[in-house]
Amino acid sequence: MTAEDHPTEAPTDDEDNSGWVRIDEARTLDDESAIHLDIGRHEICLIRSLGRIHAIRDECTHGQVLLSEGDVESGYVECWLHGSRFDLDTGVPTGPPATEPVAVYPVRMTDDEIEVRLPTSDD
Repeated sequence: MTAEDHPTEAPTDDEDNSGWVRIDEARTLDDESAIHLDIGRHEICLIRSLGRIHAIRDECTHGQVLLSEGDVESGYVECWLHGSRFDLDTGVPTGPPATEPVAVYPVRMTDDEIEVRLPTSDD
């Protein structure tokens, strides 16, 4: 794995490590593809695009369908139902019909493991 696979670096000893979850499924993810994961109370869309791993909430903010069933291309995921496209770095929709961003979760690599930080009850 390379640093390009992950948008964030490993934490220092001073950083808060709560909420980080190891995601073994990320290793088998092909480029420009997505999978659905149920992690506790969270439904996650795990995506590899342009060689990087992204994690977003797996629900379109317009049509309430799974984004993991949509098309992934060049840093965006497109909802299969009405065509809303979301930027994987920011979660912001790039055009109608969606107007609200989708939640984006931090991803990091530690000791060759891929981890996603999910909201805790304190977040």
